[in-house]
Amino acid sequence: MALPNVKIISKESIKPSSPTSNNLRNVKLSLLDQLAPPIFVPLIFFYEQGQLNISQLLKQSLSNILTIFYPLGGRLNQEQSSIDCNDAGANYIEAQVHARLSEITQDPEMEQLKQFLPVQPLDQFEKSILSVKVSFFDCGGIAIGVCLSHKIADGSSVVAFINAWASMCRGEEVVNVIQPSFDFALHYPARDFSCGSGHVISNIGIIREKITTKRFVFDKEKLDNIKQFASSEELKSPTRVETVSAFILHNVMKSKDATIKTVFAAVHAVNLRQRSIPPLSEHAFGNSWSHALALLSEQEDTSISGCAKKLRAAIRKIDNHLIKQVQNGEYLNRHTKSADLYSSGKIEFFNFSSWCRFPVYDVDFGWGKPVWVCPTTLPFKNLVILISTPCGEGIEAWVNLIEEDMNLFDTIVTTTTTTA
Repeated sequence: MALPNVKIISKESIKPSSPTSNNLRNVKLSLLDQLAPPIFVPLIFFYEQGQLNISQLLKQSLSNILTIFYPLGGRLNQEQSSIDCNDAGANYIEAQVHARLSEITQDPEMEQLKQFLPVQPLDQFEKSILSVKVSFFDCGGIAIGVCLSHKIADGSSVVAFINAWASMCRGEEVVNVIQPSFDFALHYPARDFSCGSGHVISNIGIIREKITTKRFVFDKEKLDNIKQFASSEELKSPTRVETVSAFILHNVMKSKDATIKTVFAAVHAVNLRQRSIPPLSEHAFGNSWSHALALLSEQEDTSISGCAKKLRAAIRKIDNHLIKQVQNGEYLNRHTKSADLYSSGKIEFFNFSSWCRFPVYDVDFGWGKPVWVCPTTLPFKNLVILISTPCGEGIEAWVNLIEEDMNLFDTIVTTTTTTA
């Protein structure tokens, strides 16, 4: 399908409705913020129908919510590892789309979806921490694209902010809206990276090569079928995420030439908030995640069940002991070793990030819940984003590979989804 005709209507900066007080003007980044990749986390929400005065409602509610999420209206100061909460504002764009919403959501293509983002994920020149693009379809449908700097937010924080904005837009009282805290630097103290090592670590995996992204949909029937192959005596009830991750990892290894690389590293991002003792608040805003690393070789059990067991074992190692290592700085050595493994080129890394528990389908601005929510292409080789299907029972896997790898992987997955 040809790219839809998307015409920019307006561009402006939305500032907080009340100025940020002097004592809140500087927010320190945590160690995990420092190590986060320098990209924007993208999410697009599609709605079948809006309401009158939607433009004014969105802008006013965004201005109001920025008084609560005040760092998002500021600017990143990388040299000082902090956010200057100067109320410079969020980037806000409106566009008209001369197409029907169904033309995009029924058979989505990556180049089409990119047009609904306010900035591209690797935009090095965008200074705003938060950017929003609202696109109005001829049929009355709406797309709201949000890009938030990964340097201040992980996926959990991004979705928490968008839900808070939606609550404000539909008229919720301020006291009922999420009240975030911005004190992760107290839990994960920042480190001195003046030598540049932090920059090297945070850029790992980002490549300029042509990345191909394809969406693979696993409905309940497919999941139940694959789960039979992911189950074993040791792992009787694999989760949806374990099942899909193991299936993809197994097939990625099948698609690779074992004579080139025989060791694979499966890396799963794990939310640390509930793994801390005592647990950290879900409203704590920032980066609070770590990598679970599972190494697999061709000599080991690389069946779907073998991969699932390895992944669960690795994820279970992310506990309060590791969190203590983050807090005292030992974690940096662990992160550096992983970076060295990646840089050596001797191991093929494959990264997973599950957004399945994020309440993306609860984002209601006042005209109903979204009919579809999606990410887009991210500039990382061998990355898989997992997100729930609209019904909540399936999983969409957004797989990022270089083109030649995708061709092999796609062929194998297409022929083995039903037989595993």
